[in-house]
Amino acid sequence: MSTKPLAILFIVVLGVFLCGCESTYYSAMEEVGYHKRDILIDRIEQAQEAQIEGQEQFKSALEQFKSVVNFDGGELEEVYNQLNDEYENSVEAAEEISNRIEKVDSVASALFDEWSDELDQYTSTNLRRDSERKLKETQRRYKNLLNAMRKTEKSIDPVLNTLRDNTLYLKHNLNARAISSLKNELGTVNKNVNALIDNMEQAIRESDAFIKQLKQG
Repeated sequence: MSTKPLAILFIVVLGVFLCGCESTYYSAMEEVGYHKRDILIDRIEQAQEAQIEGQEQFKSALEQFKSVVNFDGGELEEVYNQLNDEYENSVEAAEEISNRIEKVDSVASALFDEWSDELDQYTSTNLRRDSERKLKETQRRYKNLLNAMRKTEKSIDPVLNTLRDNTLYLKHNLNARAISSLKNELGTVNKNVNALIDNMEQAIRESDAFIKQLKQG
């Protein structure tokens, strides 16, 4: 990369840091030939990565919960600390997923607004009609993707809620009776985590399909 693009990228980073303005970021990236479509693809891939990492984290939390209910001697406080660590890591994973989804939606909205506005610049009726058709199809496919990602986001809450409830309960009841009570919760935790992972898989598939369509033009 030449010195000029590097300088522009530095200004982009500095500008976004100072004012947090997405439009400034998009404009500067376009100066170096990196358009909203490219940014959207990158952000969708980043959202996929966050969900894949989230899957591993929630699976880890589930395994730790299973180890708690199967507790058979040792330090209960240590068991609690391990479960609490998994809960806190799960919260961080959830926040990262939500953040990535918001970034995807931000650039998608900017891309569709720009695309729609530029339809009026066509002098060719045929080209305008074809571009408008592609815009509507892309918006339709994106709606499916966003719905899948939002469904994933919503299905995180039941998992975090049950993990938090059980972690708090164990914190204040470090005894064998508490472990016995948590056993009754295992089915719910297992069900919620599996549902979340299934939703993540669906969102990842939708992401792959949408990216493929974008790259095909």
